[in-house]
Amino acid sequence: MTTRVQRQSAQQAPRQAVNQKTSKPQVWLRTGLVVIYGASIDADPHRHHAIQLAWPQVDTACQLNHTPIASPVIIAADVEHQLSLEAGWLLLVEPTSRLGQALAAQLAERETIALALPALDILPTNDDLLSVLTPMFERLGLAEHLSGLLGLSTLQQDNHSDRQIADSRIHALVAELDRCLQGQCLKPTHWRAEEVAAKLALSESRFLHLFRQEMGIAWRPYLLWRRMICAVNAILSGANATEAAHMAGFSDSAHLSRTFRATFGITFRQAKAIFQLG
Repeated sequence: MTTRVQRQSAQQAPRQAVNQKTSKPQVWLRTGLVVIYGASIDADPHRHHAIQLAWPQVDTACQLNHTPIASPVIIAADVEHQLSLEAGWLLLVEPTSRLGQALAAQLAERETIALALPALDILPTNDDLLSVLTPMFERLGLAEHLSGLLGLSTLQQDNHSDRQIADSRIHALVAELDRCLQGQCLKPTHWRAEEVAAKLALSESRFLHLFRQEMGIAWRPYLLWRRMICAVNAILSGANATEAAHMAGFSDSAHLSRTFRATFGITFRQAKAIFQLG
C-alpha cells in the first residue's frame, strides 16, 4: 500500500479540511482483529490471511482493484487485491473468529462482495472498540458477533472464546501466540514446527495436518501473519524498523519491510507514518 499524497483541486479543498477535522486516524489492535480508521491509504496489490472489510467514509474516494466504490466491500482471505481509501474504516479479521466466519458466510465463497449499504457517516467518539464497532455491525446485521470482543477491551484480559477452534491443543497454541499483544512477545525462533509438535506430544506431520485442519491455513504462513501483527504492535509502541524486525523475528529491517509490503501492500516505513498517529 503506497501511502498517498493527496492531490485535490481548489474546489475539493474545503471537503479535505472537513475530513481532517472529523476523521483523526485511529488504530486498534486486538486478538484476531486489526481496525484502522481515517488513514488515507493507497495499496499496491497484496494478499494476507485476514478477511478484510473496507467501508469508505461518506463523500470520500475509494477504489478496489481500480474500480470506484461507495459502499462497504468484503474481501476474502488470501485474495490478491489493490485498495485505495481516502478516508474510512479498514478491518482485518481472523477467519477462525466468529466475526470472520460471519463475514465469510456473506462472501459465500466469492472473492469479494460489495454490500448494498451506503458510505459511512459514523465517526469514532472514544477508544472503546466495542462501542466504536457496534453501530457499524448493526448496519451489517452482525452485531451479535461482536460479543467475543467484550473480553478484549483491554490487552490485559485473556479471552480466546471468540475463536472457532475445536482441538484444545491448537486452541491453546494460538492463545499462547496472543501473548504478543500483551507485551510478552514470544520470538518466532521458538515456534519451529518440530519444536511445537513435540511440545504438543504430536509428530511434526500430525501437528502440521491438524493445524491446517483447524485453522484453514498451514502453520508457516499463519506464523508469518502473526509476525506481521507483532510488527504492527511494535509500530504502535513506537519501535523503529530495526527494533520491530528483531521483535517479529526477522534478520533485519529490509527483510521486514519486504515481507510487510507483500502482506499489506505498504512498506514498514509507510505503515509507521500511518500508524504513529500522535
